[in-house]
Amino acid sequence: MHAGKHIVAVNGSYREGGVTDQLLEAMADEISGRGSSMEIINLRDEPIGFCLNCRECMQQPGRAPGCCVQNDGMTSIIERLEAADGYVLAAPTNFSSVTALFKRFSERLAPYGYWPWGALAPRFRKDGMAKKPAVLVSSCAAPGILGRVGFMTLRELNVAARTIGAKSRGTLLTGLASGAPQVWLRGRTLRRARRLARRLA
Repeated sequence: MHAGKHIVAVNGSYREGGVTDQLLEAMADEISGRGSSMEIINLRDEPIGFCLNCRECMQQPGRAPGCCVQNDGMTSIIERLEAADGYVLAAPTNFSSVTALFKRFSERLAPYGYWPWGALAPRFRKDGMAKKPAVLVSSCAAPGILGRVGFMTLRELNVAARTIGAKSRGTLLTGLASGAPQVWLRGRTLRRARRLARRLA
């Protein structure tokens, strides 16, 4: 019997049950229905410290991510990222970019770079390797077109995807997502989320 794929979603939303959570739940349901699985990592629940910018993880050669001097939740997250067949990277827009939760996660992806002392710039460890598929998910209070062209969120999500060795297979940005204290998604937006999920399953 053919084994399904395992997708890892990284959720940078602060709000439980908010727009981002709803989109990820719809995607997970679609992926499950196609014989694969999706694990959702809610960064709000993970014990992750800030990057110390010591670059110790970047001194270790090889394709595998380097080892961080901090023994915290990021170690397990990187292990799960490495074992995944594909990704969903998600964060709502705060102050024109990803949330601080997702930014902290992105900075802790430093082990995916190789930057020995004396070199002018780092190299991505995953460059030249086959790219795993990723879907990028975000939302914003502004109209969706402004979120795409005026904000940095999707660009930041794409940088994270490239860093871990992934290539975007599609993006979903939900505009006007803050019109009420609680927004419940339905119809077209959820159908779009499910269509994108099928590209991973």
